[in-house]
Amino acid sequence: MLLTWLYVPGDRPDRFAKAVASGADAVILDLEDAVVAGRKAYARDAVAEFLAEEHPVPVQVRVNELTGPDVDADLTAVANRPGLAGLRLPKVESAATVVSLAGRVDVPLHPLVESALGLEAAYAVASAHPAVASLGLGEADLRSDLGVSDDAGLAWARGRVVVAARAAGLAPPAMSVYADVVDADGLAASCAVGRRLGFLGRAAIHPRQLPVIVEAFRPGEREVARAVELLAAVADAQRRDSGTVVLPDGRFADRAMVAAARRIVDLSARYAA
Repeated sequence: MLLTWLYVPGDRPDRFAKAVASGADAVILDLEDAVVAGRKAYARDAVAEFLAEEHPVPVQVRVNELTGPDVDADLTAVANRPGLAGLRLPKVESAATVVSLAGRVDVPLHPLVESALGLEAAYAVASAHPAVASLGLGEADLRSDLGVSDDAGLAWARGRVVVAARAAGLAPPAMSVYADVVDADGLAASCAVGRRLGFLGRAAIHPRQLPVIVEAFRPGEREVARAVELLAAVADAQRRDSGTVVLPDGRFADRAMVAAARRIVDLSARYAA
């Protein structure tokens, strides 16, 4: 259960170690959109060198478009490096693409839905292969493809990705990046919308965004208290060998509520101030 991922351009090796030490739960070294064509080879070599050893937090790599001219070189450079925790796959639009790539590498795969066609195939992509570890949404490209101008227009797409991920047995997805690195209030409000839709965490493009994301997705005190109360009632029912769990306010607790309560308590412990 990770809440924060920090993107770093692949051609900025001076930022790699800083990103690992930033407090982000995971780091994504970007060989795709963040690197112009003339610096692809340099970025590839820099990322490969950094991944020659493992790091304290997971380090993933976003490779170039799977149907483009650079992905083969990306895979050759990074796929077998000891420090690679997974591959972010941009602009995935079919399960077949994921299956084909899974046959070439032995690392967790994280497909990104970034087009209308990819959105239609979201569940097929999420369930395409056991190597798929998460499903993500690339909102900048999707906005362009759909002609959407604001967050409200993405609500259906966001919900569809959440449902596809959960239906495929994957963890709740993380939200896409928020481009305005100085608008902390806007980021917090956007995260709140995403949390209500079922997202868990968010990718960032600057370390200053990380505390805002954690605060938005970390369970609140009242939420944690209710979860602890529920789990205590479950433990009490087990001691009494009773299959019925009734909370002090009269609510009955079912299995889904118990699972949600455990997740809340675990998250709270992980991100305790």
